[in-house]
Amino acid sequence: MADFNKVILIGRLARDPECRTFGNGGKVAKFSFAVGNRKKNAQTGQWEDVPMFVDVEAYNRGDNGTLANLVEQYLQKGALICVEGKLHLDSWDDKTTGQKRYKHKVVADVIEFLETKAVAEARRGASGGGQGSGSYAPRPAPNNSDSGFSPPPDEMMDDEPARSSGGSGEEIPF
Repeated sequence: MADFNKVILIGRLARDPECRTFGNGGKVAKFSFAVGNRKKNAQTGQWEDVPMFVDVEAYNRGDNGTLANLVEQYLQKGALICVEGKLHLDSWDDKTTGQKRYKHKVVADVIEFLETKAVAEARRGASGGGQGSGSYAPRPAPNNSDSGFSPPPDEMMDDEPARSSGGSGEEIPF
């Protein structure tokens, strides 16, 4: 049987991306991503939404790769996105205990915006943070269609409110 390693997650950034460049000109953008996870409370018997946090890395790949640059430029804490990528297992030796440690992460191949410009600006304005309303401007189309970054469709870039697909309407607590 062939192996298949693909992950598709929808959620919000739990923190602003952190970027690092390599000596060979490459770049990686790292961020924490919160996705919904429903669990039944053993004491009350009620279902609760408990966020699950996943680490994500986006790389500039190849000569025309720009995914890490675009993540750094356009995404910030609270942004609603879809991440498509592969699971990767990191391992290292703990400096304090000397034990072998492991952690799963997602290495992104494609990232898509899932909210309108107006919604992103309102969310940033309501939180009192961010870089102001001008920081979510539409970007020019990339030269390479393999950039792995999909901007919102043109119809989402106007000031129409976002269409809801249902759900509880509750916000993730950050």
